[in-house]
Amino acid sequence: MSGADSRKQPTDLVMTAEELISLVFVATGGLALFLFGIHIMTGSLRAVAAERLRSVLALATRSRVTGLSLGAALGFLIHSSAASVMTVGLVNAGLVRLAGALPILFGANIGTTLSMQVVSLRLTDLAFGAIAVGFAVHMIAPREGLKQGGRALLGIGILFLGMEIMSGAIEPHRDAMRPWLERIDGTSWTGMFLGIAAAGLFTAVIQSSGATIGMCFVLISAGVFTELEQVYPIVLGAHIGTSATALLASIGVSIEARRAAVGNLIFNLFNTLLALAAAPLFLRLLPLTAESLVHQTANLHTAVMTVAALLLLPFVAAYAAMIEKTIISRKPAVPGTFLDTELIPTPENAIRAAVRELNRCAGICLVSLGNANELLNGVRNGRLRTIRKNEEVVNEIKTAFRTYLTALARRYLSRRQALFTTYLNRIVANLERIGDHIENLGNLAATLQRDNGGMPVDKRIGGPLAGLNDKARDVLAAVEKSLKADGNNFHDDAAAIMRARDAYVEASTALREEIDRKVAAHEIFPTSGLRLSEYIMTSDRMVRHCKLIAIEEQQPFFGFKEKKLGRVADPLDDDQAG
Repeated sequence: MSGADSRKQPTDLVMTAEELISLVFVATGGLALFLFGIHIMTGSLRAVAAERLRSVLALATRSRVTGLSLGAALGFLIHSSAASVMTVGLVNAGLVRLAGALPILFGANIGTTLSMQVVSLRLTDLAFGAIAVGFAVHMIAPREGLKQGGRALLGIGILFLGMEIMSGAIEPHRDAMRPWLERIDGTSWTGMFLGIAAAGLFTAVIQSSGATIGMCFVLISAGVFTELEQVYPIVLGAHIGTSATALLASIGVSIEARRAAVGNLIFNLFNTLLALAAAPLFLRLLPLTAESLVHQTANLHTAVMTVAALLLLPFVAAYAAMIEKTIISRKPAVPGTFLDTELIPTPENAIRAAVRELNRCAGICLVSLGNANELLNGVRNGRLRTIRKNEEVVNEIKTAFRTYLTALARRYLSRRQALFTTYLNRIVANLERIGDHIENLGNLAATLQRDNGGMPVDKRIGGPLAGLNDKARDVLAAVEKSLKADGNNFHDDAAAIMRARDAYVEASTALREEIDRKVAAHEIFPTSGLRLSEYIMTSDRMVRHCKLIAIEEQQPFFGFKEKKLGRVADPLDDDQAG
């Protein structure tokens, strides 16, 4: 090597300040495009298919293999972070038990690796074409499904464009970057753990293992990483970091949901430890699966997840029991769903189970209303967060409930049973709206409390307002009692709801007039009057939906027939009038 070349080489390894700034902006811009592409793609796929999978997941967890398969489909569509959050939400709603959720979580992690197999194809030459076609389809397609498909294609194009931008920015400076990244090396324990920690932290911050693996692909394409040993710890770190999203989603939820999030973390720790122990074997076999290091990396991602899931799947029950004994709570577990698919062949039993599920849903709303009332009294301590989490639970129940009714409606139903399911469908919609209004009440109560310096609402109006809240609670409690499904007293219970509602209307009218008088007399600020009026109107809307539930329960066909319990549907055994 000549002296001139010797003097030039160190300079090539040092970036100027301008080059460093340019690299940072272009690389982070490319990463932003990559993440935005994933967001668009997964959002569109979720709109097309994931919601259907979501409802099926709640009703199809009896088989571990089915749970694993559906979880893989969900992870492929929306990635493991979002899929794990969705699964934790189902557990929090009592729609899925821990033992049923674990295979879904395993599958979601596998599904993400399959989506990264698609990304590993690096179809960058088609990026602009995908963007153009996807945008055109999204804009002009006549049907919503096609529009979302075009939007997903647009996201894929943006994703690949982001990868190309990152790779183009890094490639000229790969020699300068190698000294910084050479410490991440799976050939030594120090390099292995450093890489796992760095990748785990990066993944936890951006909450996307796909982005971390995508960055790996970019660094390989740019020539920064040239050996599988270099990317090995990064892939394992991404596995651990992706668990952070579910852990964050489990804050403030039921003990069962927290156990599911911890179970997801333990699974990813297990597959990481498995990959560490079997590193010599993986490093020897994976180069045989593909010539490209990018594809070898994608195969490593898939192989580690799949092997770990298959090893743990037969022991899911023991695994769930271990988590339950480790993560304990003084609070009682959330009651499980009554929507048992095994009851569907016997429609009367299935309908009774559906009514009990409505009772469970109304009970959750009643708890939230109590929390909203406590907020007005100056009690905080996570009350608003509980209200919001409960609203998510009510939404999950509504989705699963309608899926259950749809499955039931495919059976032969008598005239009374068919009408009964229609009434139940309207009731669950009203309960979901009640949950929405209670969440709004919680937000308004927090605002009123904040306006009052964190103290209970001004006593000059607080007493009558507390009285109105008690009346509203009486109405909702009457709704909850009416849905116990332990008898055929629906008509009498509906009348009780109406009586409680009449008492509420009287109190609401009086309080509204009192607030108007105090605002006119400058006894309370106009802003407080506005917020109090909004609070009362929101409470009125909630009570109105309770009234609509009572109207459904007053229908002549709203009732069970004891003789039909346990009886399989028969077209020759139809109900007559009543």
